[in-house]
Amino acid sequence: TTGGYNGGQAEYVRVPYADVGPTVIPDWMDPDDAVLLTDVVPTGYQAAEMGGIQEGDTVVVFGAGPIGIMAAKCAWLFGAGRVIVIDQLDYRLEFVKEFAQCEVYNFKHLEDPVVFIKKITDSLGADVCIDAVGAEAAGDTMNTMLGRKLLMQGGSTTALHWAINSVKKGGIVSIVGVYGPIDALVPIGNVVNKGITIRASQASVKRLLPKMIEHVKNGIIDPKAMITHRIPLEEVGEGYHIFSKKLDNCIKTVLIPPSA
Repeated sequence: TTGGYNGGQAEYVRVPYADVGPTVIPDWMDPDDAVLLTDVVPTGYQAAEMGGIQEGDTVVVFGAGPIGIMAAKCAWLFGAGRVIVIDQLDYRLEFVKEFAQCEVYNFKHLEDPVVFIKKITDSLGADVCIDAVGAEAAGDTMNTMLGRKLLMQGGSTTALHWAINSVKKGGIVSIVGVYGPIDALVPIGNVVNKGITIRASQASVKRLLPKMIEHVKNGIIDPKAMITHRIPLEEVGEGYHIFSKKLDNCIKTVLIPPSA
């Protein structure tokens, strides 16, 4: 579904239309900022953009990984009046609280995240909910078993359930969390009955790069502040282990090639 090409960390990489895709890095830009503009920053920005955030809106972001952190940060750029982030790891919540100046809650300490969000939004629900988790979502035994253990659906849809059920009637759910191509359990009846708009996409990196470069230049966004680990390319296996297992308070890892 994504083209059949080997990933960017393969030994050899085929890049179709390589004379069209690249963007020149400005001389003033820190390489650490530049590398995050290729994925994390535009994806988080687009998550907020697709939310159609209006002035004063309450925005709930599910997931405090790098994408969720950037989505929370960018929600303010569109005029959000309140930004809330839900996750299960305290160190990530503390990081996003400081980085994006938002409210944070650990869902493991909440009896029901949906009910909790309704209670703190005058029973209306959030104006915009962003799913920045995707297939690896925890928090629901059935979804975890079917989507992560048995692989009978395209991932655990727990965060998507929470987003759909937490958003207000007529609200918007923005999805940047990655799901597999096979069927998944989604409460589509709730979507219809609540009149919800769902927007989902891979990030339009090329479209957003000029704007993101300007935001970095003007000090509006500081991507490199999210980097917590720098791993030599020769130790990439350990880098993936640290990131996937959420070890050593890891937020974002960058790989350093030998020539650097």
